[in-house]
Amino acid sequence: MNNINPIYYGVEGLKELNTFIQNNKPSKIVLLVDENTHELCYPKLITEIQADTEIEILEIESGENNKNLYICINLWEALTELKIDRKALLINVGGGVLTDMGGFIASCYKRGINFINVPTTLLAMVDASIGGKTGVDLGSHKNQIGNFVLPKMVLVDVGFLNTLPYEQLLSGFAEILKHGLIADKKYWQKIIELDKIETEHLEELIKISIEIKKNVVSNDFTETGLRKILNFGHTIGHAVESFFLEKNAPILHGEGVAMGIIVESYISMKKSLLSYCEYEEIKSYISLLFPKLNLKKEYFNDIFIFMQNDKKNINNEIKFVLLEKIGKAVYDISVDKELIEEAIYLYIDNE
Repeated sequence: MNNINPIYYGVEGLKELNTFIQNNKPSKIVLLVDENTHELCYPKLITEIQADTEIEILEIESGENNKNLYICINLWEALTELKIDRKALLINVGGGVLTDMGGFIASCYKRGINFINVPTTLLAMVDASIGGKTGVDLGSHKNQIGNFVLPKMVLVDVGFLNTLPYEQLLSGFAEILKHGLIADKKYWQKIIELDKIETEHLEELIKISIEIKKNVVSNDFTETGLRKILNFGHTIGHAVESFFLEKNAPILHGEGVAMGIIVESYISMKKSLLSYCEYEEIKSYISLLFPKLNLKKEYFNDIFIFMQNDKKNINNEIKFVLLEKIGKAVYDISVDKELIEEAIYLYIDNE
């Protein structure tokens, strides 16, 4: 079993960050931010960091379209110009794009420097910053280039969620829903009983979701088996996300995953795994929360091509994570093109 690096909450996290800095004495500290976290999150964080060493700031533009190797090269060049050495510390302050890319940059620069994740979105807190997956997109193909490498720690401060618009909270909530569906029916019930998706109601759910992901990842760090269940909703979701990215009309990750959960739940039912009753429960709840994506049937072949490049595929067969029931997922399930098409068409046709 692999040990997942520590995850700390709130004030405790800041104390542990300063203890790490004092014990390791990094030669320099670099904060990687985007324009949003520079303005809204950096001022709070910088006042709490206790360090004798120099602190540099590198800023990138937010958005999935900036999660690519060209930006990585610019950042590696900037680190080189700043004379950042192997004893430096990179602190990634942002959402999933930034923690994914920041971890990748740190893991490759001079064959690896220490990094810490400070997730500032709900999506990053419950998913992207946890578990050691790093990476960038290759063209419109999501996360095609990357590796498995753990941050030294993850600092979760739910106060940062107050800086987010509702759509970003909702996007992260899709991953919380996924955790209930794949691992814990009681948790799913707790989630759907929530009155409003607001910061004060989310702290407990965030901690439960993080524990679910930590338990899965601890048993299968490099995703050879069990960890694949964390991809439920993502075979369809990532393909649709890539499709819209290629059309220069990007959607939020959670919007793609929400659609993916509905479509892959239907496939689960048609494969005689999930009951019709539970499929309806999942579809009805998610359809109430998330806006329907503007898809047309003629887009299917383009979306299917993206699915053929999914990292879970084996021997050119598209492999899905499906639900056996709410709270239990199965993985490496082959699904033929006709059923995928049927499921997506049903999503498009449903009012």
